[in-house]
Order: sequence, then C-alpha cells, then structure tokens
Amino acid sequence: MSKDIKIKKGLNIPLKGEADKVLGTAERSDAFVVKPTDFKNFTPKLLVKEGQEVLAGSPLFFNKEYPDVKVGSPVSGKVVEVTRGAKRKILGIKILADKETRYAAFAPANAASMSGEDVKKRLLDQCLWAYIKRRPYGTVARPTDKPLAIYVSAFDTAPLAGDCDYILHGKDKEFQAGLDALKQLTDGKVHLNLHRELNTDAVFKDAKGVQINWVSGPHPAGNVGVQIHHIQPLNKGEVVFTVAAQDVALIGSAFLTGKYDASRLVAVGGSSVKSPKYYKTIQGASISTLVTGNVEGDNNRIISGNVLTGTKVAADGYIGFFSKEVNVIPEGDHAKFFLSDGWAGAGLAKHSASRSYFSWLMPSKKYDLDTNTNGEKRALVVTGEYESVFPMDIYPQHLVKAIMIGDIELMENLGIYEVDEEDFALCEYVCTSKTSVQQVVKEGLALIEKECG
Repeated sequence: MSKDIKIKKGLNIPLKGEADKVLGTAERSDAFVVKPTDFKNFTPKLLVKEGQEVLAGSPLFFNKEYPDVKVGSPVSGKVVEVTRGAKRKILGIKILADKETRYAAFAPANAASMSGEDVKKRLLDQCLWAYIKRRPYGTVARPTDKPLAIYVSAFDTAPLAGDCDYILHGKDKEFQAGLDALKQLTDGKVHLNLHRELNTDAVFKDAKGVQINWVSGPHPAGNVGVQIHHIQPLNKGEVVFTVAAQDVALIGSAFLTGKYDASRLVAVGGSSVKSPKYYKTIQGASISTLVTGNVEGDNNRIISGNVLTGTKVAADGYIGFFSKEVNVIPEGDHAKFFLSDGWAGAGLAKHSASRSYFSWLMPSKKYDLDTNTNGEKRALVVTGEYESVFPMDIYPQHLVKAIMIGDIELMENLGIYEVDEEDFALCEYVCTSKTSVQQVVKEGLALIEKECG
C-alpha cells in the first residue's frame, strides 16, 4: 500500500548556479579513470594490467571479500596506467579510449521472465552488481544477501542536484526493465519514492510492479535512508538494497541491449559556472571536458557529486563512479574581515540556518557560498542544531558521540544501522563546532561492519 510521507525537519540551501534544463555538448574524453576508492569498504583486486585491451563492460577489478562482484570498464580501449598509493593501494585505473566503443558481448534478456538466481548471475557477469548498495553500511551489496525490500529514490533534494525527471525523460523502457530485474532479487517490495510537490515524469508515475510512495518536505527528503526510516525502519540483522534512479535505467538498458552503456547525463552547476546545464558524458570521463572555458575565477573548488557529500577533484581529475553532478563553487581559503563579511557583519550575503544574520528576512534569495567553514574546530557541545535538521527518530548528537568513543553497543542502541554518512550532511553544515560529522559516521559504520557485519 502506497505511503504518504511528510518530512518536516530539514533544510533547503538555496545556492546559485542550478543547472538549466538544457543539454550542452561536451567533448569526448580521451581517457577515462575508474577509481576503486569510490567504493566504500571495498578491497579491490586487479583483473587487468597496463597495456591490456579492454571492452566496455569487461571487468577491471573485483572485491577480494566477494570475488563475484566486479567493476567494469566504462569504455573500450587500452589500460595505460594503474595508479597506486601508500601500501600499493589501487587509486585508479586509466583507460585510453577507442574512438568508437566496443562492448563485451551479452545477449538481450527479459528480466521479468527470469528467475532471481539468473538475474543475479547476469548482474554479476555483466559488472552491474556494483550499482546496488546495501543498508546498513551503504556499501556495495553482497550477493549472498536476501533483501527485505529494494528502494529507489526518484528525486534528489540536495542543493544543485540534478533533476531525475529531466534526466530520465523518455527512458521508460530502460527504467521499467531495470525495475523488473530488481524485483527478482527480493521476496519483498520494490519501493519507488516520488516527491509529492514535483511534476513527476511519466517514466516514474507509470512504473509497474512497484509500490509508489509519495514524499514531501525539505532536504534530506530525497535521501533514501530517510525514506527507508519512514517506510520500514531497519533492525539489526536486516538488509535492504538501494539503487539510484539513473542506475536503474542503466541496468535496464544492459538487459535490453546486452551492452554495458555507462553514458549518463551530468548536471554541471555552481555559482562559479558561467552556463550551468546538463551534459551527456560517460562515467569516469575527464572533468576538464565539462568545465574548461565554462568557469569564472581562478580559485574554485570542483566537486564530483553534490556540494554536501561530493568529493573534491582537481581540474584534470575524473568523474566519480556514482557521481551524477559536477559542481564548481568558490574556494573558501581566505580570512574574512571582522565587520565586512565576518561574524560581526550584517551577513546579508550569507545563508544562515539559525537566523544569525538578517539574510533570513529574504527567503527567496539565492546565495553564492564558498567552502569556508567560518571558524576553526571547537569542542563538540550539545546545541540542538543537529536535531533541527535531522528528520529521523534518532538522537544524532548522541549517536555521533557514541561513535567517537567507539561504544558499539551504544551505537546499535542509538540507530547506527539506519544511517549513512549522507544523512548527516546537514548536521555538518549547521554544526557550530565545525565537526566533520560525515567522516565520523563513516568511521563508525566501518567499525560496526568490521565487528558485527
């Protein structure tokens, strides 16, 4: 039965630079990089070496703990570099792409008529399993898991996030085929969560074989963890799967055509972007193909992903495996004057969640914010700020403290199994103590998975 969920706690951060619903033209990247570091708690083992030819969809590395879980190449070409870090940790696999993509050969398949085991085998063989994440922990799903349900969020409320309705418009067949594949992986329901206040595209409203739930409210209403909490909260020992909407269509396309097509629409935005719009590119493409000549100023931060949870990348870096946005905002590496733009000023150009500045009198204003934390790290004190933006029946500040002291039993009692670090992004944004809350939660989840997972 469909659920209607109203999120009251949260915060929409009105930033300048939202991508216009216009499709721009990006140059094809000469090289592509797949980074094992994009996969949380994933121990990669190489399947290729420098100089080896690969096809789009052929495996590059696998998970040491679950060898059937492989990550595929987004393009065909030659492996030209394997970058390693400390202790020979694999940081990236660089592929010099062919001018025309050649694909690993798979026959088209109708997932709706296949058994669950056959669908699982196909997902694993075609390097599609890596797109499926599990809760708890937010890691790549384990093939041995039997999920209670599968969740797909068809909207993103993060600042400057891409519009799923625009991105997947006209992809009805691919999206439905992806849902048909996911349905075979669980005896429970596939939950498709839509935003009540948006003009939802037919690709989502007409989806079949799923339970459609309607969600309304501010960010983080689009976070799948928040949706799970309000639909069917997780208990210890329970597992659910989550898949991003655009990745559902990718999976469906692979079943329909037999080809691993890693192309995607990426929203390029941020206040430093001259012409924010959408670009069709390929997973792992060079960031330079999207931002060169389209950025104002010399001192900017380029983010693969959204501005709250994304990863800082260099101008010559590459799009992350799961990233659906690239944002460019001013770097905040400068001191702020006491009166003009410091804490004692009127703050009309600053966004404040606590009405510390008079800017709260202009609710429709959009802001050109930089990455400055506006203060140094301080002692973690109880202020109630986290609770004001955290829409789960969990005590976020108490959970963060339990993680900091490594108390596993207390973490479990306070709901660690229900959260992922993205659910704490707003807590980090409003934190007076300037605590890296997302990193704390990430470390807590890693500890719990190691000890109890």
